[in-house]
Amino acid sequence: MTKTDWQLIQACRRGDQQAWEELVDRYERLVFSIPLNFGLNREDAADITQHTFIVLMKSLDTIKEDGNLTGWLGTVARRHTWRLSGRHQREPEEDEDAAISLPDRNAAERQDQWERLQWLHHGLSHLDERCRKLVLALYFEAEEPAYGEIAARLGMAVGSIGPTRARCLQRLKEFLQASG
Repeated sequence: MTKTDWQLIQACRRGDQQAWEELVDRYERLVFSIPLNFGLNREDAADITQHTFIVLMKSLDTIKEDGNLTGWLGTVARRHTWRLSGRHQREPEEDEDAAISLPDRNAAERQDQWERLQWLHHGLSHLDERCRKLVLALYFEAEEPAYGEIAARLGMAVGSIGPTRARCLQRLKEFLQASG
């Protein structure tokens, strides 16, 4: 049976290495996808992912049972992505004249992308844990897991994944439409 985030956090607090590995494995791809979606390279995304989990490790004692770990991790990863993006923008380019004369045409696009991703993460944080885990597994993992793997991980029948996915996506759609 799959442990809840809260059960894993409690085990991590007790020093359970296996629980920590399960927690990282559960959310690593999601956290890694955030900086990539904002246009950072894989090396920067790896640094942000590592930093996000270091912050989680240091914050284990402050996380509450009713907290939303997915949203919390997303927020930490986005903040570090923003900081790193801002630092890259402030670093002088090799040809400063070219940097001054050429406007950043992708800035508005990146801002739109940031806002859409933040909006989506907000929506995901309002799904129940089962739906959130299913949507993350189906759409946010770097490797596309097979339905059998997802079913085993989430304790579901393979045949129920499709209908459950449809209901979860409908709930997400309704929430996102309501929140604008």
